[in-house]
Amino acid sequence: MIIDAHAHIFPEVRGRIKGGITRSAGYGKIRVGTDQMLRVLPPTAIETVHPPEVLIEHMDWVGVDKTVLLQGTFYGECNRYAAEAIQSWPDRFLGAAFLDPWSPGARHMFDKVVGELGFRAVKLELSEAAGLSGVHPDLRLDDPDVAWLWEAMEQHDFLLTLDLGAIDSISYQTDAIRNIIDQHPHLRVVIAHLCQPNPAAEQDEVLWKAWKEQITLAQHPHVWLDTAALPAYLVEEGYPFPSARRYIQMAVDLVGADKIMWGTDVPGLLTVATYRQLVDLGWAHTDFLSSEDQEKIMGLNAAEVYG
Repeated sequence: MIIDAHAHIFPEVRGRIKGGITRSAGYGKIRVGTDQMLRVLPPTAIETVHPPEVLIEHMDWVGVDKTVLLQGTFYGECNRYAAEAIQSWPDRFLGAAFLDPWSPGARHMFDKVVGELGFRAVKLELSEAAGLSGVHPDLRLDDPDVAWLWEAMEQHDFLLTLDLGAIDSISYQTDAIRNIIDQHPHLRVVIAHLCQPNPAAEQDEVLWKAWKEQITLAQHPHVWLDTAALPAYLVEEGYPFPSARRYIQMAVDLVGADKIMWGTDVPGLLTVATYRQLVDLGWAHTDFLSSEDQEKIMGLNAAEVYG
């Protein structure tokens, strides 16, 4: 079984980040604010959308059995859209709801995505550039005002998925996560993007220590990591992005293969490699492991954690 533990669908881009509102602009581009254009998809995405039908075609084409649908402020909230996709293709999709705990009405939204839409996982996109830390610059994950969320999720055995952003950013709150899991030891947590390693950080003693400290959070019995977007941090290396293999091996040495899930972050990563290449890289970057441990990383761990 191959499960992509980190992917996105959206009917259009309608989000908000530090740079302003985000809107689909066509041919794989989005507009940020009033004057910035960014490419998030290949030019073949004429309307800059990524519907579930397209993702399923990619999955069928390269042999991916299931995909975990995640959301964030960059693409915009798509809770109902994702829930309908999961309901329509329950054998192909798992997923997490979007939530902004620092927004007015957050508790009501939580009740809605849990009660009405049926999600049992929540994703918080916290990165400074493309997530909630850019919208709420002073946010702290261990703020008492959002403690209700961790309590509710631990009580109901819900899964919390976090994108904590770049290593040197205000959202990289390893200490806050440690505080939360100390207070809520049964809260299940996934930290995305393998805590965002990159060559520049690797050459900086302070930053690399911070990366290892966040990785070791997964030594906790209820914390896991996904590997999504690693090639995007290594574009200067080019395919096959050899440093990704080294980073995964470092993480395995620190926390074990049982704690790591392969993911891609498509469709954004389709600007870096094809989906087939991303699957091939998943196997190539874990070839130092036994076939049993490779299968865990490529799907079995995600089936257990998200299933």
